[in-house]
Amino acid sequence: MVKKWIFPLLIGVCLINTSMVQENPILLFPKGAPGETIKLIEKADTDGGKTGGESVLRITNVSEPTITIYHAPDEVASGAAMIVCPGGGYNILAYDLEGDEVCEWLNNLGITAVLLKYRVPRREGLEKHEAPLQDVQRAIGYVRANAENLNIDPKRIGVMGFSAGGHLAAMVSNNFLKRTYPAIDATDKVNCRPDYCLLVYPAYLDGENFQLAPELKVSSATPPTMLIQAEDDKSYINSSIFYYYALKEAGVPAWMHLYSQGGHGYGLRDTGASVNEWPDRAEDWFREIGLIE
Repeated sequence: MVKKWIFPLLIGVCLINTSMVQENPILLFPKGAPGETIKLIEKADTDGGKTGGESVLRITNVSEPTITIYHAPDEVASGAAMIVCPGGGYNILAYDLEGDEVCEWLNNLGITAVLLKYRVPRREGLEKHEAPLQDVQRAIGYVRANAENLNIDPKRIGVMGFSAGGHLAAMVSNNFLKRTYPAIDATDKVNCRPDYCLLVYPAYLDGENFQLAPELKVSSATPPTMLIQAEDDKSYINSSIFYYYALKEAGVPAWMHLYSQGGHGYGLRDTGASVNEWPDRAEDWFREIGLIE
């Protein structure tokens, strides 16, 4: 079957909810991302199957990482912000399922959403997360450095991710003391530790011999974290369980909701499984930790 590749910008115009106050994408590295020598031709398609009866916009060949800021409406804005990391195995980005749709949900709760388009696919010769980790560190630093202009509380900037994006969110939750790339400007001197973290069916958090993945160095400085997981997500259930246990061992406030049914890759869509109520539990958590009223 021949894929119907289309430009993501054109698709985005059709799919983005016009009720959201969305800024134009911001280049994270205006002079080029670290290590990138070739500008890839970005591609997108909707041929990868449906979730909840709807197609999924998949983007790949990202060599110029960006953030798109979705401002919460003034009447409900809480001052909190969330960096959103879509999943896709570090090869594509499920950009609407785990991106735009999530930003709209956050906005409705009063949280400003920051959609991260990080570099994919995996770069040859690098760890799967190496380039994306640079992107998310830069994104958090940018948002915190510009918090006043964005009407955001610099002490309430979190990160959330789905699947591979969950791994990325966990990585930056444990890799914030120094940048993983040479500093470019004053933004890279700003703290890039997320203040809280939400992981939805995270991937790759477990390593060999029933242990946590070695690249995840959980400590008491790891931010408070909520995990959402379905038992029948056979490939990745250990990711959530091992990470939750590591958080508790380190004394990090942690919440985990484990559902019997749901599988993997559902986002916010109704798939008829018990896990579909997870946004309600996340909203409860946001209130508990003071992000929203």
